[in-house]
Amino acid sequence: MRNIKKLVKIALCFLCLSPLAAQKAQWTPDGNAYYSFTKNGIEIVNLLSPGKNQTFLSPSELIPSRSSEALDVQSFQVSPDAKSLLLFANTQKVWRDNTRGDYWIFDKNTKKLTQLGKGLPAESLMFAKFSPDGKKVAYVSKHNIYIEDLSSNKFNKITTDGTERIINGTFDWAYEEEFGTQDGFRWSPDGSKIAYWKLDARGTKNFLMINNTDSLYSFTIPVEYPKVGENPSGCSIWLYDLATQSSKKANITGDEVQHYVPRMEWVLDSKSIILQQLNRKQNESKIIIADASSGASKTIYTETDPAWIDIKSRWNDNDPSGWDWINNGKEFLWLSEKDGWRHIYKIDLNGKETLITKDAFDVIKPEFFDIPNKLIYFIASPKNATQEYLYKVSLNGGKAERVTPEAYPGSNAYTISPNGKLAMFNNSSVNGHSIGSVISLPDHKELVVAKNTAKADPAKSKAEFFQITTQDGVTMDGWVVKPKNFDPNKKYPIVFTVYGEPGAQTVTDNFYTGWNSLYIGDMAQDGYLYVSLENRGTPAPRGREWRKSVYRKIGQLNIRDQAMGAKALFAKWPYADTSRVAVWGWSGGGSSTLNLLGQYPDIYQTGIAIAPVANQLFYDNIYQERYMGLPQENREDFVNGSPLAYAKNLKGNLLLVHGTGDDNVHYQNTEAYINELVKYNKQFQLMSYPNRTHSISEGEGTSLHLATMFTKYLKEHCPPGGR
Repeated sequence: MRNIKKLVKIALCFLCLSPLAAQKAQWTPDGNAYYSFTKNGIEIVNLLSPGKNQTFLSPSELIPSRSSEALDVQSFQVSPDAKSLLLFANTQKVWRDNTRGDYWIFDKNTKKLTQLGKGLPAESLMFAKFSPDGKKVAYVSKHNIYIEDLSSNKFNKITTDGTERIINGTFDWAYEEEFGTQDGFRWSPDGSKIAYWKLDARGTKNFLMINNTDSLYSFTIPVEYPKVGENPSGCSIWLYDLATQSSKKANITGDEVQHYVPRMEWVLDSKSIILQQLNRKQNESKIIIADASSGASKTIYTETDPAWIDIKSRWNDNDPSGWDWINNGKEFLWLSEKDGWRHIYKIDLNGKETLITKDAFDVIKPEFFDIPNKLIYFIASPKNATQEYLYKVSLNGGKAERVTPEAYPGSNAYTISPNGKLAMFNNSSVNGHSIGSVISLPDHKELVVAKNTAKADPAKSKAEFFQITTQDGVTMDGWVVKPKNFDPNKKYPIVFTVYGEPGAQTVTDNFYTGWNSLYIGDMAQDGYLYVSLENRGTPAPRGREWRKSVYRKIGQLNIRDQAMGAKALFAKWPYADTSRVAVWGWSGGGSSTLNLLGQYPDIYQTGIAIAPVANQLFYDNIYQERYMGLPQENREDFVNGSPLAYAKNLKGNLLLVHGTGDDNVHYQNTEAYINELVKYNKQFQLMSYPNRTHSISEGEGTSLHLATMFTKYLKEHCPPGGR
């Protein structure tokens, strides 16, 4: 996904215990504490007794025999009998995350460390997990799945056809990037079978990136990447029976190449699996149950949408693993926008659905399902699309009730304990933040005060929120950071930061709103109006129509909203200097920047586009086809929404920035755009960062260099200060 660059990244890694990311912390059995990696090894952090951590596993216990160094552990699992730990160490990055490495078993009684998969390539194991009885561990290595017996440490290879292009138990680049799928196999609850994905990527071409700097002779780096209009990897689901040591293919209706399966789990009785199937255009979703013994399947539920089925909004942190069962596995919870709002439903195994959240506002995301107390906690903000609050509703349905007190305006985040009684709570707004308090639920009583609090510096300008209505009748949220010592009788340069696509909002109320990590210095102090507008098509909680009005119109409708929003501001703000207007963005925001410069050159004089998609036909099929359709049917929409079509109109100043090692938005985009600029004799400035990825963060000095260049270019071509 072409995500906006994150300004703040929280580097906490926990093992996922539940389909809801709100439960990703590795909790102790009582739900009152969680495990954390520190310099003291693995510690137990008690929520109710801050500062009184207990050592769970010391560094000395993490040193294998014949080694002098402790394992560099990223995460761990506790065995079902709590007598051993499965440690994930020496991890390596696969695309975005460190999902491959070595796995070790630590026996808590003998204090012995035993490495799994001995004889397999080093640091090649992925997604290891205990069998339900704790006697075995299954894992992936080199696109094959293995089961290892922990009493003998002998392993059995349950798939044998894994190659670079036949992928068992994990996923290709596009599935991981756009569906969030990584772990591609599941133990049955009774431990008798394993269900797994098999992807056939033999029809997917490699995109070749070239490295010119790391050796005397350049070399290519192949990335298996299905472009728009190209077929995705064929996807099938298989079931391995441990007793017969044989696999059976689930008989799922539909062409394997023209359908996706982003979710699959076991039904709790271990007799069948349940999965979600999407068609190629992602506007039809089916829930299918397949028998584990025969492979026979049936569709129990079908949903269609004139635009697309938004499945990613269902998961926090884009993690699709798990299935949200209620009523002892006879029903499950589901999200749909079919009635115009994102609402929670319950569906039984015959496909009968019941609406749970009935209020006329969006569920932004589910947070926690408190099954014993028959409550659902979720994030919503009915009155202000820039904010987030915790709500609760009965599992039986009815009117939702706000849980977050009025004393916490802004964006509120919760990590709820598995017992549903405690939560780690963070509040953030432009006025300040409080991080790390502990509250009780459902009364939201503060039990432990926040560890980290801050108020906005009164000496600095902060973001102010506003709404503006365009000549098209579209009301947009926005924020502005005004110059320090603002004088409404002067005229100030205005700098827009933009994203504009379905991947992210830019107008949100949090402590970092209005900050620009690429600007060295203080934009307000230097005399800029810094602004962001939220166009239609972004994932704001303003109803289905707001989000999906951009279908087949990315690069057109969202761009017009931004431009008309700017014009409306100029009419309302006499202090905006229309001769000094700049816009910048990264990734999808880089695309929007180029489109604004090309389609509305009389509005924007200066642009800084970082890692932009210049031609929508160059991006991956899952993302672009979801929002734009298939180019075989409506190619003109892709062309008309691409910056490439408008390069000839460029009048102002352009700084184009891209990493040549970007495996997400390929450098190809920038080169194609350069060709158009050259063709029409359009002068511009280019900065190519050798071998840097989409984040342009690798290499000594890179981030400082980018920020220095950004600041220098902006000051030169959109000079600061009131006049």
